[in-house]
Amino acid sequence: MTLKEPRTELDTRYGEPEATATAWTEAVGLLAEAELFWLSTVRPDGRPHVTPLLAVWADGALYFCTGAAERKAMNLARNPEVVLTTGVNALHGGCDLVIEGTAVRVTGHSRLTALAKLWEAKYGAEWHFEVQDGGFTGGQGVAPVFEVAPRTAFGFGKAPYSQTRWQF
Repeated sequence: MTLKEPRTELDTRYGEPEATATAWTEAVGLLAEAELFWLSTVRPDGRPHVTPLLAVWADGALYFCTGAAERKAMNLARNPEVVLTTGVNALHGGCDLVIEGTAVRVTGHSRLTALAKLWEAKYGAEWHFEVQDGGFTGGQGVAPVFEVAPRTAFGFGKAPYSQTRWQF
């Protein structure tokens, strides 16, 4: 994947006067370090579905996996547009991130093998995956893996309060 530098904008309507835009490089560091993400998908009847999951940041995109029969996988089969969020879950300090994009299934064996290694390096041996049949296996069948390259992203700083928008 080609890494693109986004257009960065500070929205002064939603911050303190001394706020500055968060650098994309800082946001990338936070995405790489975050342990938990919240995935928002859309159910067939249009209602939202939100669930926590693990994800890794690699080569300019977030990657996550899910069981093929899980609600999020079924939602993605109908509508691949998603939002992934992560942050510090605190009112003061830190930065919360929102990533909007399209979830694209990853099936290449070499790419999946590299991602499985990243999962285990980040989350430990508990999250060891084998690659088989175009997905991760770990005891409960094949889990599809998805890539979400940011289309638009937001950073909500809280010391001082700020809102940065990155457009890709």
